[in-house]
Amino acid sequence: MSRARADEEEYWHSSKFRAFTFDDEDDELSQLKESKRAVNSLRDIVDDDDDDDLERVSWSGEPVGSISWSIKETASSSSSSLEGRDSSLQKGSSSYAAFPKQVSSYSLSNLFKGRNKLPSFQSLSDALSDTGIKNYAPELRRPKAEYKDYSSDWSPKDTVRRMQRGKVCSLERFRSLQDKLVLLDEAVAGHDGNVITAVLIFLKRTLRREILFRELEVRQVALCHLIHFLKETGEQKFLLDLLRFLDRTEEVALSQYREHLNIQDVEKRREFLKVCIGLPFSAEDTSHIQDHYTLLERQIIIETNDRHLETAGQSEIFRKYPRKASILNMPLVTTLFYSCFYHYTEAEGTFSSPTNLKKTFKIPDKQYVLTALAARAKLRAWDDVDALFTTKNWLGYTKKKAPIGFHRVVEILQRNNAPVQVLQEYVRLVEDVETRLNLATKYKCHDVVIETYRDLKDRIQLTAYKCKVERGSAEEEKINSILNN
Repeated sequence: MSRARADEEEYWHSSKFRAFTFDDEDDELSQLKESKRAVNSLRDIVDDDDDDDLERVSWSGEPVGSISWSIKETASSSSSSLEGRDSSLQKGSSSYAAFPKQVSSYSLSNLFKGRNKLPSFQSLSDALSDTGIKNYAPELRRPKAEYKDYSSDWSPKDTVRRMQRGKVCSLERFRSLQDKLVLLDEAVAGHDGNVITAVLIFLKRTLRREILFRELEVRQVALCHLIHFLKETGEQKFLLDLLRFLDRTEEVALSQYREHLNIQDVEKRREFLKVCIGLPFSAEDTSHIQDHYTLLERQIIIETNDRHLETAGQSEIFRKYPRKASILNMPLVTTLFYSCFYHYTEAEGTFSSPTNLKKTFKIPDKQYVLTALAARAKLRAWDDVDALFTTKNWLGYTKKKAPIGFHRVVEILQRNNAPVQVLQEYVRLVEDVETRLNLATKYKCHDVVIETYRDLKDRIQLTAYKCKVERGSAEEEKINSILNN
């Protein structure tokens, strides 16, 4: 009996399990320390030259933060399949000394570092590809803070405020007509044209035209924004439908007339303008459309004849001054300048005559004189310039008269390099004395300056001006003669 009792005591004292006492160390803490020592002993087994490059290893034997580690942390169903390898890693360091290197095709450095040292080794991702565990990898989602701009909780007022600050806001959440109209009213109240236009584009895309037109009819600010937007983007059909709904017949006609700008062929444009004459324009606009059609028709005739003359070489002015561009589709003033340059002496009965153009299109005298003066001065035809300002009264006396003022005549002549004798003749005709002196001094018309100071009997200014002329010149002698008289 005593022997059996001794054997029993020996059995209990020789077991690896010990009875619990308050004096013993915490078993779990001792196991953790033992496992940590086991893992750290792997440095002696892993054949890697770069010891500083070793990664941290978790108690399960996987690198902290690696894919397999994340799988084990998040997938509880896979923990049982990996339990055997984890328990083997948590044994004493002596078990690793007997670990055969060539039992498997994986090296420890590959398993713990996730990279191949030889081409024949598989990578860690390839080793895990057949386990099915990769299906439990956590999904990488964007932070919730990044979705706050797309929140569906913003009110119309908050949405408009965010749009004004340049924030991205989705308008698709506003589905009902009432919400969309409130959003539009808030945008108009914010007085931000960009926001109003953005909301209108959204409404244009999501509402039927009849509903949108009806609601915009009572919102004039938004209506003006939409009309301007349609004109800028060239959505002609949508614009015409809107104007017809609003019963703006004249604006409809003007929008249709604007289409001629897109017609490149001259004959087709002429026919289109002929049709536009019958559109419901106002009386003033109808006359403008008629003049446009007549001008284009006249330009076609002039262009055909002048191209023939230039090609045949039958006209001296075309040989001396070849045409630089076609006259087709040019403005009326340009056409008048062209006629004054190439067809100034033609009779009034011809289509290319300047006087015929003046009479047909009712060109004012000031505009005609300015254009004709610029054209004839460019050709240095000073006789034509003189005849342009010479008039006769009922007694037969001639005098010069300029509806634009002779100071402007002088400026145009000077820009075209008119000689001093021609300039002086027209500077003398300037009525205002101060303006005449300024022009004469600026363009060095000495005779006009001397005569003006003489008429003013200003001896001091005349003496001072004597220093500005050349010594021994005719102007100096003239000044001396006046001072000695």
